Amino acid sequence: MSRIKRARYTLEFKLEAVRLTQSGQSIAVVAKTLGIAEQTLHNWIKAQARGQLKEPAGKAVSAEQMEISRLRAELSRVKMERDILKKAAAYFAKESM
Repeated sequence: MSRIKRARYTLEFKLEAVRLTQSGQSIAVVAKTLGIAEQTLHNWIKAQARGQLKEPAGKAVSAEQMEISRLRAELSRVKMERDILKKAAAYFAKESM
């Protein structure tokens, strides 16, 4: 069984995500836009409020890697939507005959 590599984010990325939520956007929208889990963003917000938001100990994720991650998540969502639409089209094509 292979281990899933844990993502590491820069302090600037975390602070920007927290700032977006503080500017009035919901946690769900910001998390989806940035391609991160809502719980992760919620943890960052709590850490920022306690003054404990800091740089991770491991290697930081570059902007390109974050963009690749976001695009992969979007691609998987679009593929799922496409598959649903294919099934719906086939169902309605049968129904109209």
